[in-house]
Amino acid sequence: MILMAAPAANAGGLVHKMSSSVQLTVESARTTATRLGSQYSISGSNVNTTDGTTAGTISAGTITSGVMAPGTISATQKTAGEAFSFSSSYIQGDAVPTSAAAVGAVGNFSSQTSYAAGTAGDLAGTIATDGGIAITAGGAGSTAVGQFVSEITVID
Repeated sequence: MILMAAPAANAGGLVHKMSSSVQLTVESARTTATRLGSQYSISGSNVNTTDGTTAGTISAGTITSGVMAPGTISATQKTAGEAFSFSSSYIQGDAVPTSAAAVGAVGNFSSQTSYAAGTAGDLAGTIATDGGIAITAGGAGSTAVGQFVSEITVID
């Protein structure tokens, strides 16, 4: 019985783990853009509409380079003396580009961001055998991250 109550051979032990890492990054050139499409809306009550050629017609307009140009719409009160309403709105979209924008150049989009390529410069990172980390800053558009992790586990 006494032997069965004896503690395990590894009781009270420790495990110690260490790791180091360095990550060096130089950003690439890139451009992000969002193209705004044309939007056209018309609504009304107790009105007659025309595009100038046919009564009761709303022109589909024309599309050139991906941009819609709505036709001219005229509205007249349908029944004199009665209440009526008419509204129309148009947002002109961005034209479809004929070629890709060069980095740093502004294209024809409503929302565009362009980033130049980063430069490594003196960017460097080293890990010594004792776990010491040395990082040297680089040029614009570069990042350096160093990490040292020490983990201690107590075994019951």
